[in-house]
Amino acid sequence: MNTIKHFSLLVTAAVILTFSSCSSYKNIPYFQNLNKSTPTREDIQNFSPLTIQPSDILGISVSSLNPQAWSDSSYRETGYLVDQQGEIKLPLIGKVKVSGLTTPVVGEQIQKRLLSYLKEPAVNVRVLNFKVAVLGDVGQPDVYKVPNERLTVTEALSMAGDLNITAKRNILLIREIDGNREYIPLDLTSVNLFHSPYYYLKNNDVIYVQPDKTKYASVDNNYRTISLVLSGLSILAIILTNAL
Repeated sequence: MNTIKHFSLLVTAAVILTFSSCSSYKNIPYFQNLNKSTPTREDIQNFSPLTIQPSDILGISVSSLNPQAWSDSSYRETGYLVDQQGEIKLPLIGKVKVSGLTTPVVGEQIQKRLLSYLKEPAVNVRVLNFKVAVLGDVGQPDVYKVPNERLTVTEALSMAGDLNITAKRNILLIREIDGNREYIPLDLTSVNLFHSPYYYLKNNDVIYVQPDKTKYASVDNNYRTISLVLSGLSILAIILTNAL
């Protein structure tokens, strides 16, 4: 009888360890080293404006006191593709170097060059194809278009339905800029994420959220078979113990 009791305890322990070892609550909460018991305030020092890159599409709109002049020259908010030399070609003024510049700076440059053709021109420039991709273990993986030029990691994850409970809190940011590709690990469990130079996303960034072993285990037939066998043995051991 003691042998059966020992067997029952061992099998039960094995079942518990099988499930509990797959995930740990301590790894789940975000921003764990943040004091959540009192309000805190800090300066934002890691924001950097979006800079234009080759293959971006710029929307450019122009207004002036002689609207017929700019209307005839086909200026309207339409897409201008930035070529691999980092330039766009515009009516009246020709090629404009835009790569590496912010949209306000490009707008100022275009405005100055239009002074020879238009009376008090006003120029607005924005990136039309600003988008990020979120894939992996999130609620709604997808490519998300952004109507403005300011998007954070946490905002992108929120748009994607947040991380599933089975996701690892260490995510991967993939960024292509100036002809280079970077792979940047980011830790959601630390408040230091907000201070990271990568907290603010750039055009065409990709966020990958890796599932932990629990996600794999939930779909792995071998794991399910082993779990059922262990559960069956545990029940059998309990029945035998009670019978004796």
